Amino acid sequence: MRRAALCLTLIAALLPGAAFADDPCADHIPQARPQNASRDIVGQELDVIQERGWILIAVYEDFPPYSWEEGGEARGIDVEIGRLIAEDLGVEPRFTFVDAGETLETDLRVNLWQGGVIGGRVANVMMRIPYDARFACRVEQVVFTGQYAGERIAIAYSEAAYPDDPPTPAYFRYDTVSVENDSISDFYLSAFAGGQVRSNVRRFPTMAEAMDALAAGEVQAAMGPLSQIEFGLAEGLAAHTPPLPGFAVGQWTIGLGVNFQYRPLAYSVDDAIWAALSDGRIEEIHRSYGVSFQQPER
Repeated sequence: MRRAALCLTLIAALLPGAAFADDPCADHIPQARPQNASRDIVGQELDVIQERGWILIAVYEDFPPYSWEEGGEARGIDVEIGRLIAEDLGVEPRFTFVDAGETLETDLRVNLWQGGVIGGRVANVMMRIPYDARFACRVEQVVFTGQYAGERIAIAYSEAAYPDDPPTPAYFRYDTVSVENDSISDFYLSAFAGGQVRSNVRRFPTMAEAMDALAAGEVQAAMGPLSQIEFGLAEGLAAHTPPLPGFAVGQWTIGLGVNFQYRPLAYSVDDAIWAALSDGRIEEIHRSYGVSFQQPER
């Protein structure tokens, strides 16, 4: 449930529509910009960050393999990429772990350009933002930049249950499959084949728990983002990415966000990401967590 907002926003942002065939900003409505806010509220310029010697990076909490805390230490793919950004800027990385709000727009407002009702401090950079041109047009207060990875939906399965052919969604009319509750995979399977699969879908609070259920033999398969699937694979389990009929958001690009008032910071962050993509450091970070690297669309 905690990341249902991200899922719903992703669906809304990426669904195709005839009105956007030529102009992704066809339905653009200008939004209010932050007013009468101090520099501490709306962020900092690049020279201020470099002068003070550290950058504040927002990452989602309890979200392996992307970002989580273990023994008081920040870990995860997004954390490591954040460290690369800080290193390129010549400053220390500091991380703030945030929960998902009601919508992705809310997350961006609270964490990048306005702050919360109580304690208005915002981050300089926010990681793991699904990128889409139409969505970017709707949120003018944020520069969407630094696309650093792709993501797609996959199916994990028990090799003992499927010794010959890995399962596709049609198999789940008879076999059980675990998903994260209120996730894209949950919505897709609940509607697949006119609802014929719905009774065999087992829902869990997180993708990690969905994968644990598969490893424990409680279900025969699990469906979710490939990175989370691969991170949760155990002995006797495998994963694949079959065609998903009628799935409008089966894959997407991941980037980051910076407050719109700090373009030089956004450019420098994008340069850091580009360099780390070019020399293979971001790919190596993914591999170090047992995850396949998927090239972003830049």
